Amino acid sequence: MTTVVAAGRRVLPRGYLDFGRQLAIWLGFYFGYLAVRGLIDRNPARAFINGLGVIGFEQRTFHHLWEQTAQRVADSSHVLLTASAWTYWNSEFTVLCITLLFMYLRRHERFAQFRNTILLANMIGLIGYVVVPTAPPWMFASYGFVDGVNHASGIGAMANPYAAMPSLHAADALIVGVVLFQACRHWWSKALWALWPVWVWFCVIATANHYLLDVAAGILVALIALGTVTWVARRRAAPIANVL
Repeated sequence: MTTVVAAGRRVLPRGYLDFGRQLAIWLGFYFGYLAVRGLIDRNPARAFINGLGVIGFEQRTFHHLWEQTAQRVADSSHVLLTASAWTYWNSEFTVLCITLLFMYLRRHERFAQFRNTILLANMIGLIGYVVVPTAPPWMFASYGFVDGVNHASGIGAMANPYAAMPSLHAADALIVGVVLFQACRHWWSKALWALWPVWVWFCVIATANHYLLDVAAGILVALIALGTVTWVARRRAAPIANVL
């Protein structure tokens, strides 16, 4: 037991209690998300109407559905299609959780700001899902969209089916990219994370999970969250700086 406690003190910046607190925050958010999903699932007709509205807006504005172009690019290569599907399933959870753990253990001084930015972006996204539930492109096969990640599987069945607007995949990828670009020390890793958001944006569109408009809304959500959390952090640091 003493060995376990000592190992925790060496690895965890603030010990087991704080680490458990961070886990509780994320579990609380997860169950809150499930509650919101329950509200959204009660009105699928509205989600389909909103999805048709997005399609109509893009057709009137661009005279073309860019999502279909992205799908054709992905379909041209089995490797690219597989990579796109893998990215869709893992960017929002696997990569995000690994980034949170990395920031907590290795860049702890930046962790709280990163965590708060992700939480704020996801809270804004949840509000969007309640106010504007939107059926994703893959639900409109008559428009030529193809389900690129097999939502009929067990994993797909657990996901919120009407959470297209805004795209939290797009928002979280941008936040992760910005934070890891700042946190990494090598040029190649900075280049990797600078390109990460763009790759995720392509993948969520190419797999017919989000519209171009969803991605644009997700980028806006990320910028609002980044700007708000940064502004609050600076406001809190200002009195300390003045005293010193």
